[in-house]
Amino acid sequence: MNQNAIPDALLLLAPGCPHCPAVLEGLSGLLKEGVIGRLEAVNAAIHPERAAELGVRTVPWARIGPFELEGEQTPAELRRWAERADSLDGMADYFFQMLTRGRRAKVEEMARQEPARLRALARLMERPDAGMAVRLGIGAVLEELSGSGLAETMIPDLGALARNGDALTRADACHFLSLIGGRQVAPWLRACLDDEDREVRETAAEALEELEQNQ
Repeated sequence: MNQNAIPDALLLLAPGCPHCPAVLEGLSGLLKEGVIGRLEAVNAAIHPERAAELGVRTVPWARIGPFELEGEQTPAELRRWAERADSLDGMADYFFQMLTRGRRAKVEEMARQEPARLRALARLMERPDAGMAVRLGIGAVLEELSGSGLAETMIPDLGALARNGDALTRADACHFLSLIGGRQVAPWLRACLDDEDREVRETAAEALEELEQNQ
């Protein structure tokens, strides 16, 4: 692991919590191995202000790098998040988990903090297990960010998916490009007007028409 990419960890625990000792032990083991660089453990019963500051209502609660984890976590799960804390694939896995659990607002919050993380959503579209809930969640996030310019980092990735993915992915990519908007997306959409799939062609044409109306 790149030394500069080794994440730190924060753990909130409390007396009587059945899963807290195992999570503390798991994180301590990662600290000893050098998989995480620092571990801060906070007793939320003694320092409730820290839990309030972080919006934490249940323990154990851990943060490894950018990833916030609630409840029981196995040593293997903790290691997995730590080892992927600085990767786009790791962020895609985390966003997948958030979207499948109905936590779209968390994805949006993290995207606003660091817009480059949005590229993980495009990576997520390539996964065969990214079902309707995930795709609807991606669309909802982009709708919330529409007009902000934050999602422009996704344009090249979505443009590539609009040309090289399967038919559903190509159509979704065109739709997501339309949600991002702006002149930058127009060339990518025009390239889809001759797509072999009718739905892709229609989605691209409708998106271009909407862009022209909004300019």
